[in-house]
Amino acid sequence: MNPSDQAPLLLEASLPLLGIAAWSGTGKTTLLEALLPRLAERGLRVAVIKHAHHTFDVDQPGKDSHRLRQAGAAPMLVASHGRLAMMMETPDQQEPDLARLVALVATQRPDLVLVEGFKAWPLPKLELHRPALGKPLRVAQDPWVRAVASDEALALPTGVEALDLNDLTALADWIAAWPARWPQERAPRAAAEQEPSS
Repeated sequence: MNPSDQAPLLLEASLPLLGIAAWSGTGKTTLLEALLPRLAERGLRVAVIKHAHHTFDVDQPGKDSHRLRQAGAAPMLVASHGRLAMMMETPDQQEPDLARLVALVATQRPDLVLVEGFKAWPLPKLELHRPALGKPLRVAQDPWVRAVASDEALALPTGVEALDLNDLTALADWIAAWPARWPQERAPRAAAEQEPSS
């Protein structure tokens, strides 16, 4: 399903969003796992929304919450003194609705929401690229890409920052600065910035 078929994604000034876009095998999750503690050290409360390409279940068959969800609870929220989880069946959706997920996360008032996957959605993105994988860059076709982190030097469109994929400190600094840049970065790059710089 095309994101345009879903609810519109409202890019509000109060909730900075940054997509993390990359081909499978690039190491998105591994990178985020390394960056999240560094962002926390910089004082940021970061929420992550991750797209899963398969059926998954965080609940266990036989448990009360699983039984109640199977019986029709929508949503099913389970909470303890140290954790909560909300589960809901979405059988009518071919793809998850990012706008709805952002709205759910917004209630927790994070400083930044990182969105892993959802690469077709219109939101600013950091593209991760490893030329050794043999996959094409998305930046030339996606005016929402603001920076490309790669392990090799690349020709990028004007206005797109080049970052070193292996420099975790520099990447954490760039992402930590994103909330301050967000109010000016909530639109795609201008058409004049689409061509690669020479």
